[in-house]
Amino acid sequence: MSEFFLQGLAEVSNLYTLAMITLGVIFGIIGGSIPGFTVTMAILVVFPFTFSMDPVDGIALMIGVFVGGYSGGIISGVMLGIPGTPSSITTVYDGYPMAQQGEPGRALGIGMLSSFFGTLISVLMLIFLGPLIAQFSMNFRPWEITGLIVFALTLVASMSSGAMLKGLMAAAIGLLITTFGYDRNSNLRFDFGLPALESGFEILPVMIGAFAFSQLMNNLEQLSSRGRSTDTPSKQAPAQGSVSIPYRRILKDIAGQKINTLRSSIIGGLVGALPGTGGSVANFLSYDQARKFSRHPQRFGTGITDGIVASESSNNAVLGGAFIPTLALGIPGDLPMAIMMGVLILHGITPGPLMFEQNPVLIGGIYVSLMVAAFAMVLVQLLLIRWFAQISRVPQQILVPVVLVLCAVGSFALNNNLFDVWVLFLFGIVGYLLWKAGVPLTPMILGVVLGKNLENQFFRALELDPSWTTFFTRPLSAAFLALALASVVFSLIQNQRIARASKASRTPPS
Repeated sequence: MSEFFLQGLAEVSNLYTLAMITLGVIFGIIGGSIPGFTVTMAILVVFPFTFSMDPVDGIALMIGVFVGGYSGGIISGVMLGIPGTPSSITTVYDGYPMAQQGEPGRALGIGMLSSFFGTLISVLMLIFLGPLIAQFSMNFRPWEITGLIVFALTLVASMSSGAMLKGLMAAAIGLLITTFGYDRNSNLRFDFGLPALESGFEILPVMIGAFAFSQLMNNLEQLSSRGRSTDTPSKQAPAQGSVSIPYRRILKDIAGQKINTLRSSIIGGLVGALPGTGGSVANFLSYDQARKFSRHPQRFGTGITDGIVASESSNNAVLGGAFIPTLALGIPGDLPMAIMMGVLILHGITPGPLMFEQNPVLIGGIYVSLMVAAFAMVLVQLLLIRWFAQISRVPQQILVPVVLVLCAVGSFALNNNLFDVWVLFLFGIVGYLLWKAGVPLTPMILGVVLGKNLENQFFRALELDPSWTTFFTRPLSAAFLALALASVVFSLIQNQRIARASKASRTPPS
């Protein structure tokens, strides 16, 4: 383990890499502080800039965006009462009331330090759990990997906010997208006579189009529907000069939250390691547990320190946890991790059990980059918090066209191919239509990322043993497939219960 750190430290401790981490943190904070922009959007915009970098620098830049983005969501939550990212929703419950009571700097400072400690604790979880999971998964063969990918896709789809069947359909669409072009035996499929489709669809334009483009269209639609309602006096940020950080008060607040910070960080790390969950789930779960364990639960929602600590330490702790399945198993748990995995694949590195043996320098670089990004996040926010507070008020009319141009340039830069720009807009329309139909997009993106690997492992298994029964006679493979079926059945039962409860609540008493 110490060798990983020393090798990673040697790679990261140069001015260029440290500058990349810091720039990533700054851009992540900016992205996270703008309501509706989200961490994922910030990562998608930065993704193309990693093409010309070596793997360590590219991942370091993305980690900076990741850490800064999750922390930056607190800024608009405290200053405007609008969460900058979905993982900062519960931060608003106590952060905004504290700001309304004349202490925005205290709320922001508590959030910063909570995010810092949450990130560090999650890195420790990654360091100790990642290699253990990777060592265990060394026994996986094509049958087990196939079962694991199927389980990951069904688990993500079944957690799609009550729309389980739509989630499964989205995952199937993602898998279908990967079948365009040549297969593993050089057979051409679904090219429709277009030479540009012979190599299939690139992951980057599909991801940017389906998620970023549709999200931006959603933002514009919401903007036009609510008019200028967000400019009401109740949502105005305090004056720039009023945002000051009371350092001694914040340190005293954090000192009394040791157990809350540790508990919430562990919850965030464990939830982050589960496919299809992420910061939003960890956010609500840790906030709920903090209230249950509190001696004064009735004060939650009134501007209490406990709520901010629970929310911010858990959503940043998701970072280390989310890296565990991505690095150890090659299974990204959510969309940002799928993009991280895309960076590695672009550089010819395949995440999975062998990564800890074949790329120890990169693993160490990830460990060190996460820690450096945590320190950079605190320093940058302390120095620039007054200006970041004003960024949260950038009008969507300015933001949307700028981001669209950056997305199009990034897609073109992938292969210097105009076709990729058309792919971006095509899947932007597809993603927007799916969103309008209530179909979740994350399962589709994960299907695109995992589709090729699923196909390769499935056919490798059949080449080694043509019998389909082998998938059910090998214990681990059968266990993963059983878990996949169980997740679907459980979601169906849960959805039926929700539907019955909703129907009962609408039925007037006789």
